[in-house]
Amino acid sequence: MVEVREVDCGGLQRLLHRGGDGGGSNNAAPPGKCLLLDCRPFLAHSAGYIRGALNVRCNTIVRRRAKGSVSLEQILPAEDEVRSRLRSGLYSSVVVYDERSPRAEALREDSTVSLVVRTLRRDTAHTDICLLKGGYERFHSEYPEFCMKTKSPTTPPSPTTVEHLEHSCSSCGTPQHDQGGPVEILPFLFLGSAHHAARRDMLDTLGITALLNVSSDCPNHFEGHFQYKCIPVEDNHKTDISSWFMEAIEYIDSVKMCHGRVLVHCQAGISRSATICLAYLIMKKRVKLEEAFEFVKQRRSIISPNFSFMGQLLQFESQVLATTCAAEAASPSGTLRERGKPSSTPTSPFVFSFPVSVAVHSTPGSLPYLHSPITTSPTC
Repeated sequence: MVEVREVDCGGLQRLLHRGGDGGGSNNAAPPGKCLLLDCRPFLAHSAGYIRGALNVRCNTIVRRRAKGSVSLEQILPAEDEVRSRLRSGLYSSVVVYDERSPRAEALREDSTVSLVVRTLRRDTAHTDICLLKGGYERFHSEYPEFCMKTKSPTTPPSPTTVEHLEHSCSSCGTPQHDQGGPVEILPFLFLGSAHHAARRDMLDTLGITALLNVSSDCPNHFEGHFQYKCIPVEDNHKTDISSWFMEAIEYIDSVKMCHGRVLVHCQAGISRSATICLAYLIMKKRVKLEEAFEFVKQRRSIISPNFSFMGQLLQFESQVLATTCAAEAASPSGTLRERGKPSSTPTSPFVFSFPVSVAVHSTPGSLPYLHSPITTSPTC
């Protein structure tokens, strides 16, 4: 059993009020204030969280590989400044919470909260660590104004609804994948089709500043108005899209760093562009493919990366999460790709082999071949 001080919902509300966290920002509290760590799964955090909380990355793969001991780099891989402040003792208190644990004695030894508390005690100095009694569920019921709720994603349509949409689309001339507009995956990342990319009014309304064109034949309509990058790949089982993952991720991050918004699109916004968005979530959020897929599908129900792309994503997931565990003190993106060298072809060492019309290369230093658990029928 983990011994940790408990704080009730009223106590946390007072901490947040004193910290001045009232702007709805998802940034951590200022130095010397309270840091909130959400220990729930990525999908639960994405649906709603206490304002200012950071979601720790401690999924089952990380826990299994870590064998009961995780590092700050593993649970907060993208938060360099937060990790530095924690190690320097610049947070007066850290409050951890899960969905509904009523008290510390109810926590399992192998729970995410327990692992995070042990890590904080080992790697931080002069920091008061507390567990929120009742978790997010109770706090949200008592202080909803201190919580952030995402918009309810659209429910995937039923087969009957799909048939109706297809019929109506054939009559109106607009296919289903072009209806509506681009969907927000993250505040700076949108997913859509070539039709959406051709609508300047729609792009301006959403605040899009850049486009990532994941096709070899979709035109860039507004090159004098938006920033563009092209990934010239086809949607078939022979395409090695994984060799472009790191280049695409870095491009999305560059737009984010400039406080811009990027639309990732292919022809239909179903396979190629969805694959890039999934790779981004796996890399930057340190989540498994199944979590990333559900997250994106909730927002754009028609996504369906082809079989080969799904296999490449599974191998990318394995490599990303393995790198997180094996290289705790290094920035994962820094070890995955040599930076600072512009190129017109993909240069990422994340180049995967997949047993669908693609030859397996066994060059020195290449990544080991990982068999995908996905199976297929001979017709695929």
